[in-house]
Amino acid sequence: MGKGDKKTTKGKIIMGSYGKKRPRVKSKKVETVVAEKKEKVAVPKEEKPKKEKATEKKAK
Repeated sequence: MGKGDKKTTKGKIIMGSYGKKRPRVKSKKVETVVAEKKEKVAVPKEEKPKKEKATEKKAK
């Protein structure tokens, strides 16, 4: 009754198997907290002046 015995806890640890003598450890459930969503208010964006392209440099 030692490391080679499949029916003992020690043997199951060595073999890497689970069963009655070595049950799997269940993880604890984690509760998720949902934060309240804030309402978005539409804010108009300021218009930026458009830049003129430098076409004069290419005309040389």
